[in-house]
Amino acid sequence: MERKVNLKDVARDAEVSLSTASHALNGTAPLTIEVRERVLDSAKRLGYLDRRRKKATIAALHVLLLAIPDDAAPESDLNLVSWTILNGLRRECERRGIRIVPYVSSGRRIDGAEVRQIAISERADGIVVLNDDQPELIRSLASADMPVVIVNGEDPAMLVDTVTPENRFGARLGIEHLLALGHRRILHLTWKGRTTIQRRYDGFSDAYFAAQLPVPKDMIIEAEGYEPRHGEAAINALLHRDPTLKGATAVFCAADNLALGCLKALADRDIRVPDAISVLGFDDIVPGEFSRPPLSTVSVPTDRLGAAALALIEQRLIANDPQRPAHRLELGCHLVLRGSIAPPR
Repeated sequence: MERKVNLKDVARDAEVSLSTASHALNGTAPLTIEVRERVLDSAKRLGYLDRRRKKATIAALHVLLLAIPDDAAPESDLNLVSWTILNGLRRECERRGIRIVPYVSSGRRIDGAEVRQIAISERADGIVVLNDDQPELIRSLASADMPVVIVNGEDPAMLVDTVTPENRFGARLGIEHLLALGHRRILHLTWKGRTTIQRRYDGFSDAYFAAQLPVPKDMIIEAEGYEPRHGEAAINALLHRDPTLKGATAVFCAADNLALGCLKALADRDIRVPDAISVLGFDDIVPGEFSRPPLSTVSVPTDRLGAAALALIEQRLIANDPQRPAHRLELGCHLVLRGSIAPPR
């Protein structure tokens, strides 16, 4: 009877210690890329890798292609959400010895064919795409012979795996809190963003439906974009038309950036927050902690999205099942109360 290959055989073949071989196969310690790949190559050649994969006990991911649109690449106060996601992913890859191959698009849209070509040339085990869920890109990447995960985006066609915050639930949670305080006329300051932003409007509506109240559709205000200056301009324009802000006692902003602009516009008109009106944000970026007053917000687990994406890729690699359905993973949000919310007066 032929003896089964064990971990000692792999370590001996790769010329590493038993503990190093174990760390390389399980992703439990930082190792150099050269050592990790040498152990994985030995495990694959000796047949140990396939046996362990069947038992779902091995970290099969060691090269990851990360595709980013160019507007998410520069680090600035305007894209703190994207950078928090990227830093969380980078830390998890470092911890597990996974090599990241970065790809930054030349425009605001990612080229799926180019991503596939680079992934093949770099022998990537999987692809992670940040912030871009255009249907053409998803269809292109779905045809790639490797796992794909869209982070902070949605795929209504369910062709690939996706990881997002629970935008709809988070928004509902925030509005339910405002309603419980007695607010009824709540402005929703938003912009024409991707589907993930539309989900926040859905949650806004859900809270009214759950409270058996009519959704105040006349209270939706669209800014030109998500930057603080866009939020400031939208509130200033509304104040110019209607100094009462349509009778609003609270403003729910679809992003903290918009909320920061809203706070500035209100402060410039000497409208006190939260005495005259409450302001609620969404995302929980650091500048909100230091605004005046400190911004209440819906906190998003942005630093956990990357690790969740890696887990989806590894599950698909281990399953080795072409018929495995696409998974949509949503991570829960929670409310952070600071100084910008109070009951209406």
